[in-house]
Amino acid sequence: MTNSAAPRAGRREWTAFTVLLLPLLLVSMDVSVLYFAIPAITRELDPSATQQLWIFDSYAFALAGLLLTMGSLGDRIGRRRLLLIGAGAFGLASVGAAYASSAGMLIACRALLGVGGATLMPSTLALVRNLFQDDKERTRAIGIWSGAMAGGIALGSVMSGLMLDHFWWGSVFLVNVPAMVLLLVLVPVLVPEFKDPAPGRFDLLSVPLSMAAVLPVVHGLKEIAAEGFAPVPLAFLAVGLGLGAVFVHRQRTHRHAMISRELFTGRGFGAGVTLNTIAAFAMMGSAYFTTQYLQSVLGMGTLEAALWSLAPSLAVGAAAPTAGAVAAKAGRAAVVTGGFVIGAAGFGLLALVGTDSLWLLLAGCAALACGIVTVMSLVSDLALACAPAEKAGSAASVLETGQEFGGALGMALLGSLGTAVYRADLAGADLAGADPAVRETLGSASAVAQQLGGEAGGHVLGLAREAFVHGFHYAAFAGAGLLLAAALLAARLLEKTEGPGRRSQALQADRAVRVSRG
Repeated sequence: MTNSAAPRAGRREWTAFTVLLLPLLLVSMDVSVLYFAIPAITRELDPSATQQLWIFDSYAFALAGLLLTMGSLGDRIGRRRLLLIGAGAFGLASVGAAYASSAGMLIACRALLGVGGATLMPSTLALVRNLFQDDKERTRAIGIWSGAMAGGIALGSVMSGLMLDHFWWGSVFLVNVPAMVLLLVLVPVLVPEFKDPAPGRFDLLSVPLSMAAVLPVVHGLKEIAAEGFAPVPLAFLAVGLGLGAVFVHRQRTHRHAMISRELFTGRGFGAGVTLNTIAAFAMMGSAYFTTQYLQSVLGMGTLEAALWSLAPSLAVGAAAPTAGAVAAKAGRAAVVTGGFVIGAAGFGLLALVGTDSLWLLLAGCAALACGIVTVMSLVSDLALACAPAEKAGSAASVLETGQEFGGALGMALLGSLGTAVYRADLAGADLAGADPAVRETLGSASAVAQQLGGEAGGHVLGLAREAFVHGFHYAAFAGAGLLLAAALLAARLLEKTEGPGRRSQALQADRAVRVSRG
């Protein structure tokens, strides 16, 4: 139910919101934009195997490691100001990456892109929280925001393929520049400034401490997804969790903590972050399998696979805004619970795919994506609405950091489960003397089968594809079980957050922070 006392957004606010979608879309696209460009980059810059990994990972690590810092910084210096600084940095880093003359330079520019992305992501979401004070309008705006973020990741790989058909590899980065220039021109005109009028001292020690907690965990989870539960990634995970405990203790006890304790005084914020993290787990965990299925099981080229992966996004575009409208009538708890159930049904469809089930795969992905984006839009809105408006930047950064953790954990755990089943299936299979690498991953099996050729290659590839699909089934069943458990958890957590009390608290906080507008 919309709070009638809240001022409604006009054309200016909605135009400003449209402009704010630009950085969100580009930061999301930059996660996947290198998928097609890496062969050309390898030919031009000749990176080592380690450098090639860092070309991908430096962006993600800088982004994940600095989200908490940048959200807190935006509350202090102003979210619009931080957004403009980030847009300038993102644009300059994009030019540097496009014209990089060495692998080291490209890695450095990708890291700077991650720094810029870490300023843009929490700033845009926090500004959306401040622009829309009416509950119904804010829910609708965050629904669109969630859909744009999900679509941007899928769009990045397609955009990369299309650009590389006509231009050199650096063009995938130059796409960012006109959008950043537009942002620098329009944001000062359309978007008012918001910041915490009494932020307190900035906790400098928490900056390296937060990075030291986040980065080893993200790295460990990525390595577990690739290599399984080996000692080294488990050690990274343990170190990160230990430092994370130190970071949490500091936030709970330090007078000027980076993450304000006010965020967690009510049930709504913690519930929103928890459920959003679970949703990200399911989304990225499924993506680990579906991208490989399209390319290595169905044998599609990268661009063809990327185009097919966009198909479920058409349903997602309508799901998030519709979820807000339905939640206004049926209640957030019911719709979020339903979203998790729909997502579980999507996993159920994925558990039925065979080695030639494109349409069943797309149907399962569409159901899963619709359910998950429905959840993410509503619980993100809940978390931001329950947080004090002057702490919106910190709230957005905690939400997005949880999302990064959830995605990495989903790929690691579901990916490891699927890999374990794959290897178990091939452990006793008759591979006719083929390279043992066949038993490691489907990608390795595809390479070996191509070298063998003929009937022997076809036999090996067929066994590997069946084993991969079998592992996919186990991961899908696990994902469905998790989402059904999440539906029960959502019903329990969110029934206590419904009602006008929290909305009125959020409105009072909005009124208190209006004095800080520029």
